[in-house]
Formats: sequence, structure tokens, C-alpha cells
Amino acid sequence: MKQSKQNTTLCEKDALQDMYDAENALMAAYADAVAGGGSRPLRRQLYKLYGEQADTQFTLREQMTLRGYLDVPSAAEDAVKAQKDAFAKVKKQLG
Repeated sequence: MKQSKQNTTLCEKDALQDMYDAENALMAAYADAVAGGGSRPLRRQLYKLYGEQADTQFTLREQMTLRGYLDVPSAAEDAVKAQKDAFAKVKKQLG
């Protein structure tokens, strides 16, 4: 049987989306690992890696937004106010 080689190329948007999906999966894996960590040093290390991963994911999301590959809808003013009010209420209860 003759094998053929196909040229497969991803455009920048597809490549970034694949990276973003992988970052999301890795974030979920780190979250599970932190929750199930059996010792304090292991949990600290996993939590550190989780934080670094979150920064990487955010940077990637920022780049996708800047390039116009990811639409970030603006929040309605009413929704923002409602969240601020809810936060202030919880903060007052805790303080």
C-alpha cells in the first residue's frame, strides 16, 4: 500500500485556539492534583505550578483577544453593579 503525505497547516487562529484548549485542560488537571495532593510540600508545589499555568493561560487569552480571535463581550452596567453590590454585602458580613 502506498502511503501519502498530506500537508496540514493550521492558521494562527486555529493554533492559538488549540493551545488555549490545551491550557484549559492543564488548568483542570492541576486543580484536581492540588485538591488531591497528599502532603503539604506537594500541594505547595502544585499550587505554584497552577498559578504559573493561570498566568500563561491569561497571556494566551490576552493575545487571542488582541488579534481579534476571541470576542470578549462587555458586561452590562446593571450586571456589574449587581456584582459589586453582592460583593459589598458579603464583605460586610465577613468584616
